This record gives sequence, C-alpha cells and structure tokens, in this order.
Amino acid sequence: MGISRLGFVQVRVTDLEEAKRHYIAAVGLEKTEEKDGKVYLKGWDEWDHHSVVVEEGGAGLVKMAFKVDQAEDLAELERRIEAHGLKVERVHRHEDHAIGDGIKTTLPSGHVVQLYHEAEVVGTRTGQLNPDPWPDELRGMGAPRLDHLLVSAEDPHEFTRFFTDVLDFKISEKVVPEAGSDQILAAWLFRTNTPHDVAVIPGPNGKLHHFAFYLDNWNELLKAGDVMSKHRIPIDVGPTRHGITRGQTIYFFDPAGNRNEVFSGGYITYGDFPCITWTADQLGTGIFYHNRELNERFTSVLT
Repeated sequence: MGISRLGFVQVRVTDLEEAKRHYIAAVGLEKTEEKDGKVYLKGWDEWDHHSVVVEEGGAGLVKMAFKVDQAEDLAELERRIEAHGLKVERVHRHEDHAIGDGIKTTLPSGHVVQLYHEAEVVGTRTGQLNPDPWPDELRGMGAPRLDHLLVSAEDPHEFTRFFTDVLDFKISEKVVPEAGSDQILAAWLFRTNTPHDVAVIPGPNGKLHHFAFYLDNWNELLKAGDVMSKHRIPIDVGPTRHGITRGQTIYFFDPAGNRNEVFSGGYITYGDFPCITWTADQLGTGIFYHNRELNERFTSVLT
C-alpha cells in the first residue's frame, strides 16, 4: 500500500521554446504533447505520458507528484494527511492532462505534493516484445528517466516527518548537527530501491534545488558533460562523486535557471535499509566526496 514512485515534476520556465531546446535536444527527453501552455516530456525508457511538465511563468517548482500502488490507497493517504493537520484538495481526472483522479496538499514548507494512481500510458519506442536495449536516434544526453528531486525547507525535520510518518518513506541518509543528535538538518528519502526519490536540505521554503535524470554509468555521465559543453549549457559542479548516495553527478542549469542533475551509480535500498548518518561538519565530504567542500553557489542558488 502507498507510494509507488516519483511520477512527475512540474516546473516553471521563462521561455517554452528555450526550455524545449534544452530538455529535448540536450537532455534528450521526448515531447509527448504540448497543450494549454504546457509541454509534456518523458525519458525514452518511461512508459507513462510524462515525467516532466514545463510551463511559462518564471522558474521553480510548481509541484512534485507521486504515483500510488492502488487507486484505493488515495483514501487512506487522504485520511493520513488530514490527521497530520494538513488540508487535502481533490484533483479530478484530467484536471492534470493525462493523469487520473488524485489528491494534493501543500506542506508547511510551501511545496505542493500530489498523489495519483492512473496515468495515460504511451509506451516506449523499444516496446515490450523482444526489445532492443535502447532506441535508435537518441538525442543529446539520452536520459532514460527522471530519478529524483531535492528541495529546500526552513524546517527539514518537519518535511522529513511528513514523508516518513504520512507517506511511509524511509530515510537512506541524514545530516545531523552532531553525532547522537535526533535533529535532522537534511535527509534523503526513498520508496523505491534507489538512494532517494526526494531529498530536503535547509533553506527557504518552497524552493527547488534540482531535479535529476538517471544515466546508466560513468561513461554516459562524461558524454553528458560533452553535450553540455556542445550546447553551451552552464555547468554548476562536476563530473564528480557524492559521498551521500555514492552517486556520480554533474549539476547544470536550464535556460530559466532551474538546476538539473544527471546522476549515475548509487546503491540499492530495501525496506530494512539502515539510515546512514552524517554530521554537519562533514557535509562538504558528503555532497562532494572528491574535493570535500561545498561552494557558495551550490547552497545558495535555488528557484
């Protein structure tokens, strides 16, 4: 019962045409539809209609949406959210294009979380019968799928409590002020078998730090760096490795200033995965394992 996976992120951009060039030509997503001022995008290995929605209106996160296992789970999750003291709104079928009935709530951090079960399935170019390992004519970085997002909150502990107590997420890794402290300064949370589906760091409420696309390996990550240079995409950090999650990474920006990431590697999690703890004085090593320090832009630039 409960959350199956991260379904889609919806973000604001300053120019739809520039955003399409970035996410389609460079990142390599496929456009499934453009409707009512929104562009719907998916990775080549994703089956549902979209995993990324972009709309004009500045920059930043409109909402994060998670798919649930069964339609019946929505009623129980609605009850839990209300018991947590938050207001729940119903989202009716196709109120979000290609998405079925659902619910949404606004967290104390200002982030909108939507839950749904049904989505229109458009399939992949490789298909289900005797498929090849990838389709012909991949563009740019050739991102196969959306992986996770990271946001900021003034109270990461409360944000984490909602995801663990209400939505049954597990914490793979957390940052605490000092060894033995119960106060969470940052957390990486999962429902699937990855190190994180969503994560939170301290910062202003309602802000997006980045959303990430998975790549298969380090070589694909280096190729993505070449694509960024070819397309004159501003690179924030990388290629490098995380201590937290053990993932390999490059951070970069879309034309609106939203930070993206390509992410590879990391470990596999299970329901009984023990939480790994980092102390605040080692956060630089946790985020960037090679040079062991954070730069100011990485912690301060949010949308």
